[in-house]
Amino acid sequence: MNKELIIVIDFGGQYNQLVARRVRECQVYCEIYSYKMSVDKIKAMNPKGIILTGGPDSCYEEGAATYSKKLFELGIPVLGLCYGAQLMQHLLGGEVKRADFREYGKTEVEFDTSSPLLKECSAHSTVWMSHFDYISRLGEGFKSVAHSSHCPVAVFESENKPLYGIQFHPEVLHTQEGTKMIKNFVLDICDCSGDWIMSNFAQEQIKKIRETVGDGKVLCALSGGVDSSVAAVLLSKAIGKQLTCVFVDHGLLRKNEGDEVEAVFGDKGSYDLNFIRVNAQERYYNKLKGVTDPEQKRKIIGEEFIRVFEEEAKKIGRVDFLVQGTIYPDVVESGLGGESAVIKSHHNVGGLPDYVDFKEIIEPLRDLFKDEVRKVGLELGIPEYLVFRQPFPGPGLGIRIIGEVTAEKVKIVQDADAIYREEIAKAGLDKSIGQYFAALTNMQSVGVMGDERTYDYAIALRAVNTIDFMTAEAAEIPFEVLNTVMSRIINEVRGVNRVMYDITSKPPGTIEFE
Repeated sequence: MNKELIIVIDFGGQYNQLVARRVRECQVYCEIYSYKMSVDKIKAMNPKGIILTGGPDSCYEEGAATYSKKLFELGIPVLGLCYGAQLMQHLLGGEVKRADFREYGKTEVEFDTSSPLLKECSAHSTVWMSHFDYISRLGEGFKSVAHSSHCPVAVFESENKPLYGIQFHPEVLHTQEGTKMIKNFVLDICDCSGDWIMSNFAQEQIKKIRETVGDGKVLCALSGGVDSSVAAVLLSKAIGKQLTCVFVDHGLLRKNEGDEVEAVFGDKGSYDLNFIRVNAQERYYNKLKGVTDPEQKRKIIGEEFIRVFEEEAKKIGRVDFLVQGTIYPDVVESGLGGESAVIKSHHNVGGLPDYVDFKEIIEPLRDLFKDEVRKVGLELGIPEYLVFRQPFPGPGLGIRIIGEVTAEKVKIVQDADAIYREEIAKAGLDKSIGQYFAALTNMQSVGVMGDERTYDYAIALRAVNTIDFMTAEAAEIPFEVLNTVMSRIINEVRGVNRVMYDITSKPPGTIEFE
């Protein structure tokens, strides 16, 4: 697909993925690269524009992340954000100093709306500042077009070149008109047409898959999550019965989830593919017996999946390709797409698995963010409840059950979680909350039900709002909804006599429990 390109140069900023997502929301394709990539390589990629991210360094200190001045001589529009703006000025004759007054959080800024970057913005608006250095003097040929009470250069532009800088973070939702600024840069200043459309993407991928696979056989590990489901449907539409999907039901799925996945992809479903369901519940329960350490549980569940998948692959015989639901954040977080620290390792990024012999891995969603994957899913006609399924960890309920995993405990948390999700949907909150679920604590306490003393488990309800899942705040669910959920769980789920709501943010907590 010959698409317009915006390049994000990553200086270690925590919002690098957000920057790319905001560009993608303008229907313009965007990729993240480390500041260590040479200017010649960037030039060869022929981008329509370049964005420099924030970062933790002071640009004037020895050893700080930097870049070649040649970048600003290419004639390509460049937008610096926070550290990126400071670095541009540091390299082009301006001055950056440690501020006497550090700005952090929501800040009122005055804008000169005659600037093309600030077109259709308000004269006064709230932005999200996060800096201890500031631009004390602009280089020759630059002028300030926005300021706050403590920051004389909140936005700057060159008088004769397509060079711009923003001291605050337009990519975060706390900046009221940040999306407008990014849109102005991408569509107007960079002159992008916005051709990154998911219907086009789907058709291009189907064509590409057919060319790649030919008459070969393809194997897919289908979890039922949105990523693997969309990948499977793309392959199905491209090559039909040449695709075999293996769905491993490890007994740690949400209530009725195994049957729901089979209903969509199995023999009675509408997709042309071979579907194999492996009911391995008892196998997993036996392996997890007596295990309480969360990391050990993760390893057992992951390793057992590999063993089961390997056994099924051998039954099928020779397979030419393996399809995986890798998405763009997986690539970035694995340290392959930018400069930010490795957040987590992914078994499906960076090479072939060593347990099955394949020619090649097919990753049709590798360039997409999660919201784009969902758009592709809707374009392909995948049922909406599957497309918008709540995020679910690979180890499943194994990390939503504190302590030992047993069949009894799985049933408890499945039933409680189903009630919680049902009531959230009834209240119309299911699309507005980032992630929500019920977990089973290992706490047992005394209760009174009727005239009887009980000694049962406590369920913890979790609901968070998040942009990037790196940080999260507890969702403010109306008390009457929580009260209904509590009442139903206590009355309908055996073995529970207490329900709690977890209001811990991330950090210091995690979104999941273990």
